Amino acid sequence: MMRDIRVLAAAVALVLLLGGTASAQKSGGILRIGHFASPASMSMLEESTLAVNRPMMGVFNNLVMFKQDVPQNTLRSIIPDLVTGWAWNEEGTELTFPLRQGVKWHDGKPFTAADVKCTIDLLQGNASEKLRINPRKTWYSNVEAVTTKGDYEVTFHLKQPQPSILEMLATGWSPIYPCHVSPRDMRTHPVCTGPFKICRVQAQRDDQGDAQSGLLETRAAPS
Repeated sequence: MMRDIRVLAAAVALVLLLGGTASAQKSGGILRIGHFASPASMSMLEESTLAVNRPMMGVFNNLVMFKQDVPQNTLRSIIPDLVTGWAWNEEGTELTFPLRQGVKWHDGKPFTAADVKCTIDLLQGNASEKLRINPRKTWYSNVEAVTTKGDYEVTFHLKQPQPSILEMLATGWSPIYPCHVSPRDMRTHPVCTGPFKICRVQAQRDDQGDAQSGLLETRAAPS
């Protein structure tokens, strides 16, 4: 299976169920886009190239993200994604996020503050299960702890002020993972909260039976 994943996506098929308001738009159909490489896995926390970032960003969500129609990424262009806003304490050492309510993982389980804490614990190497590769562990070296308040509030406690933590959380490399899915399973069949849901991964083979490219199919997730 891992060999099949390694050759994923010379072509990426996004099966879109479009629900727009324009009268000319229709639901369904297939959008096929070319892709330049084969990602080693679909686990964005473990990968470091655009080979996984580009096809998988629509499957995952961040806490915050950069506004996509603004040419330059800055602190001012950061907008909520899985949160409804954020606030700093006066010392700049505590960053609190109220979370969106009613969000569900693609398997139907609710998204809560526990998932945010699990993700940061995973990135810091503090979870019981480990990432196979953890290329951005140092990003979170200034995070002393992540605490939750109920199901829909989370606070990052920093060792010292670091405004850039918000920018790090807004990049395409900072998706939130579910507590109930292992890092191993996130490599091959990730369970996410994004607008698209993975429904099929298929390796394409040449005449000798060697995997040479692949197909990733995602469908618009139920709103």
